[in-house]
Amino acid sequence: MKEYQIAVLPGDGIGPEVTGEAVRVLQAAGERFGLQFALQDYAVGAAGVAAAGDPLPPETRAAVVKADAVLLGAVGDPSLDHAPRRMRPESGLLALRGLLGVYANLRPVATNPALAFCSPLKPEHLAGVDILIVRELVGGLYYGEPRGREDGGRAAVNTLRYTEAEVERVARVALAAARTRRRRLLSVDKANVLETSQLWRETVTRVAQDYPDVTLEHAYVDYAAMRLVTDSAGIDVLLTENMFGDILSDEAAVLAGSLGLLPSASLGDGPGLFEPIHGSAPALAGKDVANPIGAIASAALLLRHGLGLAEPAGAVEQAIAAALEQGARTRDIARPSDRMIGTREMGGWIAELVRSPAKRPLSLVR
Repeated sequence: MKEYQIAVLPGDGIGPEVTGEAVRVLQAAGERFGLQFALQDYAVGAAGVAAAGDPLPPETRAAVVKADAVLLGAVGDPSLDHAPRRMRPESGLLALRGLLGVYANLRPVATNPALAFCSPLKPEHLAGVDILIVRELVGGLYYGEPRGREDGGRAAVNTLRYTEAEVERVARVALAAARTRRRRLLSVDKANVLETSQLWRETVTRVAQDYPDVTLEHAYVDYAAMRLVTDSAGIDVLLTENMFGDILSDEAAVLAGSLGLLPSASLGDGPGLFEPIHGSAPALAGKDVANPIGAIASAALLLRHGLGLAEPAGAVEQAIAAALEQGARTRDIARPSDRMIGTREMGGWIAELVRSPAKRPLSLVR
């Protein structure tokens, strides 16, 4: 039996808590489907600085490139906000993405009728929402050089740069994904202002000719932001560059009802990186209140895209949906009248449904 090597990077803040529940669910899937996982923890972010003086320590670097997949919690610690850039947790995250070469970030956003009350949008705007955001992840402003502070800190520069090859490879991921869905691609740029966006639009248009069964539409980022909240059900796959994708995918969380619900998969030519889209939320750390569903759903994406295990991935996704339908509610998705549960109870609820999908966990029945 194959043993899958999973590098687990719990990270900072609520990262260890939500990642712990994702691991718990992975182990439940392993029990049900007869899978062997070798799960080993490694430091990253502020935890890496504390352990080794580096937000991406050498031991972690060596482990992730050898793993079959990488499961990440979240990074960030306000105590390092004023540290040199190389020592900040976010620098470790960017270095991790660059090291793994995970250029295509997949962020699925779908609405669950049981949570329609969580969104400020009207229910009619939420019906049928099922979006896949594909974000270019290792280029653009976050990686461009030169960058830094100038004139004694009174000026700053960042460089926005893309090559045709960088745009083409992520466009092909988005177009291939659209083929498996509703065959529509919305490519987002700012081509009326930015030369990089003009290159983006030209390249996506050219590559799309290889996918004649996919309908391509271009949109400026400001219009796309409006579309996300006024015509979200009309969007199938949304493709965009690094910074625009960062912003738009967080905006899309309003559709699902909480940042704590949304997973992501970052894919390239080597091991994939799987993480919830939320931050480290240090104010919530250690209180057993964080929603682990984003991390658990990221584990499902790890099974599906990282290991090619579609059936176990589907079992985890079905267990999440079943738990929500049965009334499982952490604080961020609960009404005043709901019984709120904690991080560990939510994880346990979903893990038990993965093991026995037809059985509601008796210890959790109200």
